[in-house]
Formats: sequence, C-alpha cells, structure tokens
Amino acid sequence: MTESQKWMSLSIVLFVGFLFYLLSPILSPFLVAALIGYCGDPLVDRLETHKLSRTMSVSIVFSGFSILILALLFLLVPLLERQILALLHKLPGFIDFIQTQIIPKLLNFTGLEDKNSEYGFDYAAVKQTIRDNWWPISGFASHIVNTISKSGFSIIAWVSNMVLIPVIAFYFMRDWDELVKKTLHLLPRHIEPLVKKLAHQSDEVLGAFIRGQMVVMASLSGIYSIGLWIAGLELALLVGLLAGLVSFVPYLGFIVGILAAIVASLIQFHDLSLLIPIAIVFSIGQLLESLLLTPLLVGDKIGLHPVAVIFAIMAGGQLFGFVGILIALPVSAVIMVLLRHLYQSYVSSSLYGGEQVQEENT
Repeated sequence: MTESQKWMSLSIVLFVGFLFYLLSPILSPFLVAALIGYCGDPLVDRLETHKLSRTMSVSIVFSGFSILILALLFLLVPLLERQILALLHKLPGFIDFIQTQIIPKLLNFTGLEDKNSEYGFDYAAVKQTIRDNWWPISGFASHIVNTISKSGFSIIAWVSNMVLIPVIAFYFMRDWDELVKKTLHLLPRHIEPLVKKLAHQSDEVLGAFIRGQMVVMASLSGIYSIGLWIAGLELALLVGLLAGLVSFVPYLGFIVGILAAIVASLIQFHDLSLLIPIAIVFSIGQLLESLLLTPLLVGDKIGLHPVAVIFAIMAGGQLFGFVGILIALPVSAVIMVLLRHLYQSYVSSSLYGGEQVQEENT
C-alpha cells in the first residue's frame, strides 16, 4: 500500500466515524434491526438447508421472534406493574423501620446524637410524598402511552421506530448473506483474503457472545426469579430480571442482584430473615453461570476483562448515547480480533525478533 493509499484509507475511516457520530440520533432502529437480522441469520440458513426458500425461511424465523417478544411483553408487563406498586406501597413502612430501628441503633453504636431536626430531614414529609404520588403509577403502561401521546413529535418518532424496526429487520434477515457477499466484493483484491479471515473470526466472537449472552441473561433471569419466589420474596421477578439483565458483566449480576434482594427483603419483612435463602439462590445461579451456562453458550470468545467491558459500555454511552451502549460490546469484540491479529503480526516480525523466536521454537 502506497503512502497516498494509506492516507486515503485513514480519511475514509475518519469520515465514516464522523458521519456515524452525526447520524447517531437516528441510528437506533437500524442497529436494533441489524442485531435482530444478525441473530436470526443462522436460523434462516438452517431452514434453507431443508429446501425452503429464503423468503419463507425468513418469514418463519421473523414470525417466531415476533410471537416470542409479544408473549413476553403481555406476560411480564402486568407482573412487573404489580411488583412496582407493591414496592411503592411498602416504602412508607420501610422508612418508619429505618427511622425507629436502624437510625437509633446506628446513633447508639457510633455515639452520635440525633441531629435530624437540626438538619431539617423530615421523614414524615418523605412518607407523605410517596403516599401522594405512588397511585399514578397504577396502570403505568397506559400512563406512558398517554404521556407520549401529548407530544406530537415524540409519538411520531416512537411509532416510526416501532414500525421501522420490524420492517428493516425483515430485510436485514432476508438479504444478510447477499450484503456480506457484496461488501467483500467491493474490497481490493489483495486484502480480501485477510479481511475475510478477520470477518470470519469476528463473526465467531460476535455469534458466541451476542446469541449466547442473550440466552445466558434470560436463563439467569428465570433462575433468580423462580428461586427468589420460592424463597418468599414478593419482588422476585423485578430483582431477578435486574440481576439477569446486568449479568453480561461478569459477577455484576450476582453483586447487584444479591444487594437488590437484600433491600427488597428489608422492605418486605423489615429484617434479614431471607438472607440465607437469598445467598443460596444467588450462589446456585452463579455456579450454574460459571460452570454450565457461560462455558456452554458463550465460552471465552470475547476475551475482554470485566473492567474493559464496563469501560466499553461507559465510553460508548458517553460518545454516542444509547446507540453507543448498543454497539459498545460488539465493536469491542471486533477490536479485540484486530488487536490479536496485530499482536501476532508484531511478534512474528523482524522488529520484535520473530525470526529468531521461530528458530528457537523449531
């Protein structure tokens, strides 16, 4: 590659990145649709092996996805609504418990005096505010719709996204193989083999991570929710879903979930009587994740340290907002593939002394 070609390539990369940054506010439906199309493509390819047409295979997979998502929404939204209402209903009693039980013990233990009146912290006002405002949450799904409908632009954008995502996802799923083929065809011939190799490795990483991690998150949400429900926690579904959704960061789901379950137990019983059952539930979930779910469904394909995962998500959100959060881990996985290739090229180069290393190894 000549010097001018290098500068041209760098200019194209910078231009595409800048264009992506400018268009980030409208990219969310396209990225969600691309994710759906990418996840559904292997299923479509498998159906095609049974002599079904591409369009028919896409229709079957797309219909299955749609039915699954709608069923989950109709099932989970009412249950979550009831649990949120129960949580808000119990908060005033929990504040009484803190005021009459926790605060005096802490003051007695630390030897400090109660200065609440001096600093103006009014527990009664907090409880009254909760009582006055918790009832509008009832029917929060309809409340959200009503709120959105009051803004013309918001409702148009919301409806447009809801219509665009399935339409674009259908076309992505149908034309995925053709898009990949045409993209490879546009590449310069001398770099196509390398790009194809790196794209294949990236596909393995993304496939193992995205598809596998979704199944792991859903499985952990179910395990935690059922386990906490058996243990007697009223907010089992809410806590279980929270723990499962953040489990894409290793150990974060376990930590967040057990802390949320302890708080929910205090709100419900005003003591730690469920501490041992909660610990058992999350210990079982963590063991299943570490020994069965993650090795079987995800493996160690992505190769990112937990701190790097957190940084990637925060950096993506800071740079591109919600769109950045959506693409943070997939982009990081691809970057890891490129970095591994650069590392292998470096250690086998004369700059590193690769020839000497190879001779010593042989």
